[in-house]
Amino acid sequence: MPSLAPLKEPRWRAARTPLRLAAAALALACGGLLGGCGSSNPGGTSADPANAVPASAVLYAGATVRPTGTLKAQALAVGGALTHQADPYLRLLGALQTPGSATLDFTRDVAPWLGPHAGVFLTSLRSSGALPTLLEHGLLGSASGGAFPFGPGGAEGALVLDTSNAAKARSFLHTQAAHAGAHPTSYRGVSYEATASGVSFGLVDRFAVIGSETGMHGVIEATHGGSSSSGDDALAHAAGYAKLAAAAPAGALAHLYTKPAGSTPVAGGEALSGILQALSAGREANVSLVPALGSAALDADTLASTAASQAGGLLSADPEDAQAFDELPGESWLAIGLGHVGATLSHDVQDIQGLVSLGAGSGPTAPAAGLSVGSLLQGLLAPLQVLGANSPQAKRAFTSWMGSAGVYASGASLLELHAAVVITSKDPALSHAAVAALADQLRRSGASVSPASIPGTDAAVGVRSSALPLVLDIANGRASDGQTKFVLGLGEASVTSALHPTSTLAGAGSRSAAAASLGEGIQPSLMVSFPTLLSLLEGVGLLEQPPISQFVPYLRAATTLAGGGHQLGGEVQRFRLAVGLR
Repeated sequence: MPSLAPLKEPRWRAARTPLRLAAAALALACGGLLGGCGSSNPGGTSADPANAVPASAVLYAGATVRPTGTLKAQALAVGGALTHQADPYLRLLGALQTPGSATLDFTRDVAPWLGPHAGVFLTSLRSSGALPTLLEHGLLGSASGGAFPFGPGGAEGALVLDTSNAAKARSFLHTQAAHAGAHPTSYRGVSYEATASGVSFGLVDRFAVIGSETGMHGVIEATHGGSSSSGDDALAHAAGYAKLAAAAPAGALAHLYTKPAGSTPVAGGEALSGILQALSAGREANVSLVPALGSAALDADTLASTAASQAGGLLSADPEDAQAFDELPGESWLAIGLGHVGATLSHDVQDIQGLVSLGAGSGPTAPAAGLSVGSLLQGLLAPLQVLGANSPQAKRAFTSWMGSAGVYASGASLLELHAAVVITSKDPALSHAAVAALADQLRRSGASVSPASIPGTDAAVGVRSSALPLVLDIANGRASDGQTKFVLGLGEASVTSALHPTSTLAGAGSRSAAAASLGEGIQPSLMVSFPTLLSLLEGVGLLEQPPISQFVPYLRAATTLAGGGHQLGGEVQRFRLAVGLR
């Protein structure tokens, strides 16, 4: 997902489990039971599993697991493009492989009773069990071989499956329960079966439920009225979820709902809070997967908040994001626009560092170029840590003068690479002074700092550190558009390109293509060309390093990524990520 400022690394190590679990839950909702998506319409109750999920759930993923018509074709196209398998979701049937069960066959064991919809929820993130491993193996096309995710010491929650034939569903559940050594029991007058270790099986209001015993109790309370007789304890009736569900995009195959952990004090809540803060500044969020032929979109809808603690977020819909994006060099293959960084940089840097720590790993250094994923990102983030330090001194010296910001990269090889962080200054005198102040802080941390002379700048230094085997130039100068900008660039050419680009993204064809892929009138604030990224990583020997190596097949299947946000009206704002697929 530097020693210059505390990064709360233990928090992010703890966050690895819920982040992987969140991704895995969405994957399950997308295709966990799509092994039989080639079958005809199964009918069923067509009931939304959210009506049987407790409102206290900290994470819920729901999906159409037996799609038909266009949605079915689109789901298979997206899954096939990413995995190169004819039936990309078949192995995810292992999510129903309960303790003691024989290997399941979808047509024989599940198709006779499974309805159109399914969901999975978690009431606690204390442990993820085997769910992430199971789903990762399934999506990668290898044998799963993992333990049932809601087994002893596993996740707390349950699978909730719509049924087309209650009698056959009950028979399936009873068979699975017998294999697991479960015994009959009940809760609030509702009968189910449970093992001594707490794995539960039951049919609750025509929903097949398999999970932990606390998860089963939550379903019973949601469907039979927890603290009230109206059944309003179901997630479907919770105010925030209902607003987000009403605004969800048409044609979604699956969605993942999360809410701030602070509203539900459970073990692991700190880690979940960190993930939500990174993506949506701790607001309630609903992420929908919308497949299409040749592309896929993720719509992250959040409930807007005026609270300062919930400002920004990496998936914000700030109009300044798109404006900052448009000012970046037109030849950029990676571009990100960020608005109001003076108010959000402290949180953004911590969030980015956390997300980087989740994915950077500790793989071996690539010998040819002397680079590793960790060292490269460490060196690039070190100055941002100083700039975004949450102290009165740092706020006066740095964030007080910051406006919007942009990040860009261009060039397909290390020799041609231009990359920089460009921050608009609202006070040229303060940003001028910030060059020396930042240089002094980096020098104290062990970096080598020397004066630099870059045309068009009024202050500039070059920084070398052991973490980054490239010179990082820090400069302040007036850009072609008349604005004063503070730049952290990989070499003088990157600074010059940032201040005086030969063209900008505002008039680039790549920007127009990004806007077209996003639709809804969304103006792009994020863009990545995957072929160029892969070419650069391959050129410096980073493709073979974990964890990048495990994602290479997926990156090769993608062509572009575009992102941007806008207000939907009312309290809901949307940030859309559109991925082009080969």
